[in-house]
Amino acid sequence: MNRSRSSELRERALEVIPGGVNSPVRAFAAVGGEPVFLARGDGARVWDADGNEYVDFLSSWGPLILGHAPAVVLEAIQEAAALGTSFGASTEREVAFAELLTSLIPSLEKVRLVNSGTEATMSAIRLARGATGRAKVVKMEGGYHGHADGLLVRAGSGGETFGVPDSAGVAPGTASDTLTVPYNDPAAVAQLFDDVGGEIAAVIIEPVAGNMGVVPPAPGYLKALRDLTRRHGALLIFDEVITGLRLGLGGAQEKFGVLPDLTCLGKVIGGGLPVGAYGGKASVMDQISPDGPVYQAGTLSGNPLAVAAGLATVRHLVEQNPYGRLDELATRFKQGLEGIAGEAGVPIRINAVGSMFTMFFQQGPVTDLASAKASDADRFARYHGEMLSRGVFLAPSQFEAGFVGTAHAEADVDEALEAAREAFRAL
Repeated sequence: MNRSRSSELRERALEVIPGGVNSPVRAFAAVGGEPVFLARGDGARVWDADGNEYVDFLSSWGPLILGHAPAVVLEAIQEAAALGTSFGASTEREVAFAELLTSLIPSLEKVRLVNSGTEATMSAIRLARGATGRAKVVKMEGGYHGHADGLLVRAGSGGETFGVPDSAGVAPGTASDTLTVPYNDPAAVAQLFDDVGGEIAAVIIEPVAGNMGVVPPAPGYLKALRDLTRRHGALLIFDEVITGLRLGLGGAQEKFGVLPDLTCLGKVIGGGLPVGAYGGKASVMDQISPDGPVYQAGTLSGNPLAVAAGLATVRHLVEQNPYGRLDELATRFKQGLEGIAGEAGVPIRINAVGSMFTMFFQQGPVTDLASAKASDADRFARYHGEMLSRGVFLAPSQFEAGFVGTAHAEADVDEALEAAREAFRAL
């Protein structure tokens, strides 16, 4: 497969962009290859700068639940763009979008729009500290909540890919207010509350971890966190940037029946454009400026194009409710991969929740960061290269999720499975 144009673009990028990329995992360093420069997408397919075609299971890292360039979203963006790309003032669409989100996500009474998932989590934590008058935040090892300073402690995703879970440039004093415990270990959280409960403002968690690979919550785990935070006067924050509108119209909180105090959203709610949101109980959200003392602002928050794309995407999901079919497609993929790996004698473990999945190259269960890191990253890198050369685009990291969307058909999944059969033979 010729990728000479991608190689040329990489050389140019290295001269003017750090690492040649605008987000570290895109560098393909974890899989030992050169990054592919994509040129266009349509439905479940993408094409690179050399014209090579791929079945896409990266889905722009999750937002594209409707696939690439869906007509319903393009039409909404075009209509909005013709009226103006930014106002820095309130618009009717913002109100409609907030009304729609609060009607779908069970814990949302009020919501504020921002520009990214990182902004959403950063703002939610500031709000939790302001509302409780406490400083410390508990997060899970391997949980990634964006690149705000206080959250780059034992983070997953790119941090784990590069083996540097703590970032340079994060002040020790900032990091000291972030307490970490293993995912799926409620006893460790209980111990922290016993030790310093009066100082803990919030527990923040991906209700389904997606940045150490997909790791579902153990039965009763989320409820235990809900009970602990309520008992000690701390807030529970669900980072549903990945899972919100991905696992169902009500997100992971509806799926698992546990309601947090604050919820962070992103990815799917932007329909492929940059957007984030955070919201929760009105009594907490009313602490935000201009009503309360917690300051947060953004020039492009509620951008007309992003809101139009998000409205079109979410309304389409409400009308079509495609989640049963998405689950079936993901199950078809999972079971097919398990059968192929078994025939080839290659040990794998696939974690899947709804339309999210990760294949780990190991036999044992993956329930937290430590077990995720026991996977054979070198074998994954070889597998990734074999799949890419056969026209299947996967996340270039063992510690990321893959996604099935409404644009995928059974034929796309079967094509990927045939590529996997050949890839496992090569392994």
